[in-house]
Amino acid sequence: MDTLSRPIELDWEAGACAHVPYRLYTDPAIFARELERLFYRDHWCYVGLAAEIPNHGDFKRSAIGERAVVAVRARDGSINVVENRCAHRGVQFCQKAYGSTKTFVCPYHQWSYDLGGNLIGVPFRKGVRQGDRVNGGMPDDFALAEHGLTKLKVEVWNGVIFASFDHDVEPLRAFVGPEVGRYFERVFDGRELTILGYSRQRIPGNWKLMMENIKDPYHPGLLHTWFVTFGLWRADQESQMIVDGRGRHAAMVSRKNDGGRSDAVTAGVTSFKENMVLNDDRVLDVVVEPWWNGPTVTMLTLFPSLIVQQQVNSLSTRHIVPRGTGSFDFVWTHFGFANDDATMTRRRLRQANLFGPAGYVSADDGEVIEFSQRGYAQHGDLATVCELDGRGRGGADHNVTETLIRAMYGYYREVMEL
Repeated sequence: MDTLSRPIELDWEAGACAHVPYRLYTDPAIFARELERLFYRDHWCYVGLAAEIPNHGDFKRSAIGERAVVAVRARDGSINVVENRCAHRGVQFCQKAYGSTKTFVCPYHQWSYDLGGNLIGVPFRKGVRQGDRVNGGMPDDFALAEHGLTKLKVEVWNGVIFASFDHDVEPLRAFVGPEVGRYFERVFDGRELTILGYSRQRIPGNWKLMMENIKDPYHPGLLHTWFVTFGLWRADQESQMIVDGRGRHAAMVSRKNDGGRSDAVTAGVTSFKENMVLNDDRVLDVVVEPWWNGPTVTMLTLFPSLIVQQQVNSLSTRHIVPRGTGSFDFVWTHFGFANDDATMTRRRLRQANLFGPAGYVSADDGEVIEFSQRGYAQHGDLATVCELDGRGRGGADHNVTETLIRAMYGYYREVMEL
């Protein structure tokens, strides 16, 4: 039995998803199994947006789990994703975050690959002739075709690049499912995208905590001053919590209100600042877009690695890249649509200040995730409590619930065999 299949002794009540053991956030053996079962097989993971590599030869470095990959635009317009690891000695051959190239060349021994990951050149493959003898060279049975880069399975869904190391993974749309897929296609409806910018941060907490955070409608109206004061997300809003058939993906859907005092949701809430005003009210210059079709916010979690944000006019993908048990990289790609006018582009950029590492809202999340991780590290035998709105794992027609977190851990327990 391989080490990743050995039983992991864990004090977790059978079938329980409302109590999550702290060890899930700190145990290296559990993390190793997560990488293998959630990132490297049976799952699609986000790599980037097709708009980031628009032309033949354009490439983007990315990651799936802890493995580095490169997405590159082929001559025929298709997109390939290969592992960033030379087949010779394992060197990460691509160091640039973005660029354009005709071939990939490893800096160590100059092995070269085409844009499909096929090995096309090996220096001194036939040896070096000196006089009447040939020194070195590869064995006669050395075949270029057997030493290419690791090629991933790729699907591009309306401009969003997904890839998997597992070539037997189910089709992407079936993996996401129709319940959440229709909200994915609400944002990514086939319109041409334009890239507005990036934010990056490393958060000192377990990667699952960010998945939980965006499946948690309970905290925004309590933690975030901006949300509860100005009505971007509060407990008194018309909301829907939507989960896919297996519990792994979700959509939090809500509608902005006017904010302000409401004893039912603001009484005793220390983050609520009734007299807070904006020096520049353009930050909340919200314009209703026809494609919203009602909601002012949809937050999608596509397990295990992607968050899709539409928060009023701000749009972004958020990529989760685990870095061991206790930290993860969080990469924001802010985007708009090619048919946006200059005013809408400026509006999207201005509202993006709510989010990202120093965002008026999102800085709070990074901080409390760090605080959570510190707490988990203190007590390996305790568990969290996720019982708001009962212990069920379905959807909800309000946002005073933790049902989406419970749904995720129902799926997690099944796949992880814990």
